[in-house]
Amino acid sequence: MTALLIGAGVLGAVVGSFLNVVVWRLPRGESLVRPRSRCPRCETPIRPWHNVPVVSWLALRGRCADCAAPIPARYPLVEAATAALYAGVVAATGADRDAILGLLLVSALVPIALIDLDHRRIPNVITGPAALAAVAALAVLNPGALPGHLLAGALAAGAFFVVALVAPGGMGMGDVKLAGVLGLFLGRAVAPAIFVALVAGSAAGVAIATRRGVAGARKTAVPFGPFLALGGVTGLLAGMQLIGWYMQTFV
Repeated sequence: MTALLIGAGVLGAVVGSFLNVVVWRLPRGESLVRPRSRCPRCETPIRPWHNVPVVSWLALRGRCADCAAPIPARYPLVEAATAALYAGVVAATGADRDAILGLLLVSALVPIALIDLDHRRIPNVITGPAALAAVAALAVLNPGALPGHLLAGALAAGAFFVVALVAPGGMGMGDVKLAGVLGLFLGRAVAPAIFVALVAGSAAGVAIATRRGVAGARKTAVPFGPFLALGGVTGLLAGMQLIGWYMQTFV
């Protein structure tokens, strides 16, 4: 199991490095493949040995090897976070077929959360393929669970769609689609995922209102995608345990 966790962490760091490219290039309509990664200041292509996740940033002390321009700490943080999430998924699922679903979901949630933070939108080019990947993976790995996951996706998306219609300024269609994707991946565990997202979003709203006042908070646009991503990770790693705890405690 230790070897599996280390392998998952290394794979996650490599995937995280690619996700950094996705987060930067996708909203700008650039190719994810060409050109090679390069310094944004001097435009020198990054050498392969300077592109090792986390390690290269530390070795270069967070600066370009050619022009010494600072490299944002966000890049190694995303790589390290993705590595931790990959290892967490393997630890939570025991590296069985559920791990594949979990790794696919994490790989979608990381860029979704960051792009929504940066650009206040959730790209269909991520949520669409993620939804198809969930259905395809379930059909192959656990076809008996597919109907329940389809129902969970429909209910989650439907609930958020109603909210978007009632309060169009507070919820976007990207959030609706992401809720549906969470339902497809998580099944019943989407319930605690959405609960965590709502609690975290509400806490952020209270914090903003405390700092800026109620009027200022109403004028502050807060993307909900990162909170849904947080809920999705919670549902993935502990969703069924939370459901079990709720049933034993309150039912």
